[in-house]
Amino acid sequence: MALLEVENLKAGYGRIEVVHGISLRLETTKLCAIVGANGAGKTTLLLALSRLLAIRSGRVIFDGHDITHASSQAVVALGLVQVPEGRRMLADMSVEENLKVAAETRLGKAAAADLEAMYERFPILGTRRKLPAGSLSGGEQQMLAFARALIAKPKALLLDEPSMGLAPKLVEQVFEIIAAERERGTSILLVEQNARKALSLADYAYVLERGTIRIEGTGSELLGHEEITAAYLGEVET
Repeated sequence: MALLEVENLKAGYGRIEVVHGISLRLETTKLCAIVGANGAGKTTLLLALSRLLAIRSGRVIFDGHDITHASSQAVVALGLVQVPEGRRMLADMSVEENLKVAAETRLGKAAAADLEAMYERFPILGTRRKLPAGSLSGGEQQMLAFARALIAKPKALLLDEPSMGLAPKLVEQVFEIIAAERERGTSILLVEQNARKALSLADYAYVLERGTIRIEGTGSELLGHEEITAAYLGEVET
């Protein structure tokens, strides 16, 4: 069953249309990957789905609700939460303050329990809880970005380039977190430059090219696709 359905979505900036009629589905408890070159429209698509960018035409249905013209706050309240490219945390606020802001809709003991659960899941954040988020390393900031999203109790995560700029060892940790969250039952739409790792993890995947879907199929099908191998898997970060 599809948790997220996107029908003929168009979006862009000013007079420039970047996404040209994309249709896709994210099934419940599944991981769907979106790969493509820089400038293909991947981030624009996620911003539109998060309602941080206006949708020019088309329709988006999430968990039975038409969110095409919903506010970004309403989308988060329904359980569709984005982890943006570049982490984008509140740099001058502490780790704990960042998490509390993310959990502000969950009050009292429930919020306190959720906070402790994040420290248990990401122990490094527990040791850094009083430090400014901007002082964390890139890997620690990515852990905080995940924790901020997860404390909101999402039904689906939109992940925008979660491994960008990280050392190989940290890339492995990031993908382990993503795999673990999928096992917990969270649906995930993953935009990722590391195409081989993304496709290896994906139940289904789409290749974006110049704002349109060029190829789609299961992750394993696209890993074995000659055109995909030549275009995206020739040089792989490990």
